[in-house]
Order: sequence, then C-alpha cells, then structure tokens
Amino acid sequence: MTQISFYLTLSLYAVATLFYLSCLLRNSSCQSILGSRVLLAGFLAHCLATIHRFIAAGHLPITNMHESLSFFALTIAGVYLFFEQRYKVRILGSFVVPFTLLLTLGAGIAPTAIKPLNPALQSAWIYSHTILAFGAYACFTISGGVALLYLIQSHFLKKKHLGPLFLKLPSLDVLDEIGYRCLAFGFPMLTVAIITGAIWASRAWGSYWSWDPKESWSLITWFIYAALLHGRLTTGWRGRRAAILTIIGFLVMLFTFIGVNLWLPGLHSYT
Repeated sequence: MTQISFYLTLSLYAVATLFYLSCLLRNSSCQSILGSRVLLAGFLAHCLATIHRFIAAGHLPITNMHESLSFFALTIAGVYLFFEQRYKVRILGSFVVPFTLLLTLGAGIAPTAIKPLNPALQSAWIYSHTILAFGAYACFTISGGVALLYLIQSHFLKKKHLGPLFLKLPSLDVLDEIGYRCLAFGFPMLTVAIITGAIWASRAWGSYWSWDPKESWSLITWFIYAALLHGRLTTGWRGRRAAILTIIGFLVMLFTFIGVNLWLPGLHSYT
C-alpha cells in the first residue's frame, strides 16, 4: 500500500508540474487551477504514503535518504499550498512544484528498505527536532522560489520589457511580502530545531555540540538567514540584494540537507 500511494503521489506531482509549467506559456488561469487541485491530491496521497510508512517502520520516516527526500517533498508541497491559498500566487508553483517533483523522484530512486532505527535516534526529540527542521527548510525553499521570481520581475522592469510573462508575475511588493513571511516562519523554526537538536545530541552522545559537519553547516545556514532577517528588521533591507542572499541561503540549506549527507559523513549521515 505504501508503494502504491508513493507512486500515485509521484504521478500526481508530475501532472501538477505540467499544469504549472504550462502557466508560463499560456494566459488562461485554467491550468493553474487544475495544477493546484492536482497538487492537493498529490499532497493527500503523499500524506497517506507517509502514514503507511510510519506504521510499517514504527517511527517517523526520516531516517534514510528515501524517507528524508520524500518527507522534504511532502513538507514543501504542504507549505506551498498554504502560501498559494493565502496569497493567490499560483505562478509561484511553476518554480516550486518542479523542485518538489525532483525530490520525490530522488526518493523513488533511493533504496526504500526499512531498517531498524539507530539506538541514538530512539527518542521523542526526533519529532520536535526533525519536523521543525523540515518545516524551516520548506519555508526557505518557497522563499528561494519567490526570490527568483523577484529577480526576474525586477529584470523586466529594469529593461522595460513588459511582455506576457511580466504580466503574469506578481508585483515586487507582493513577492517581497511572501518572501518575508517565509523567512518569519522559517527562521524561528530553524532556531528551535537547532536548540532541540543540541539537547537531543547531549542525551544521545553526551555533548551538546560536536562540530559534526551537519551541525556546522546548519549553523552556517542559520547565520545567513539571521543576517537576512536582521537586515530586513533593522535597516529595511530588501530588493535585489536581499533576493540574492535568499537564493544563496537556499543553496547553502540544500547543501546542508543533501550535500553534507552525501559527501561529508558524520553522526547525522544516512543512506
């Protein structure tokens, strides 16, 4: 049942991606509405697959590459649907949903075998730490997509190229507002995730902080978003520079999530 739900999810995400990408080529709103509905169906199927996996494994399914990529995609889909409903900016899905599909494809390629949970991970802290971390990463992914749209829109304005794509994109103010909201949600979640992770590490390994590669890169990610949030709150920092730093933060976050586990093995590594 888990596999059926997962591949149904993959198929629905693929269809949703086609609908959202078609929004870039056509002026009709029909594709974006259909894309949103198919994405919602995919999200619900993904929830079902995750619940089945949880029951089969007996723990939160985030302990290997397949589970982590799948859970990350699920979180992004859920957070994106929230922001889409809140701000009615479906064109953002043309940039976010394909990434969600790629993560799900990666999860499908990775080994799916359920392995016994590492004794160090057998703790209630796994829920607070990991769910908060995934939530923060999802918010930062949405903010990365928003920042990319911001740069595209500002480029059109600078060049005075007000073509069909320009007319489909939200105003710079709307994009800036969405980006700020993503940051306002994501940064506190990442902060608490790091704190709970330190407490969990102390219980599991006897030390709050060991400069494990994952810990170090998580701290780098935190500093980037802390600088971005500080700049916005104290100096009203926004615009092109803020968008570029947001994209840099997203890339660093992505390396923290995937690259560290592949190339910098440590206590947090999984296969």
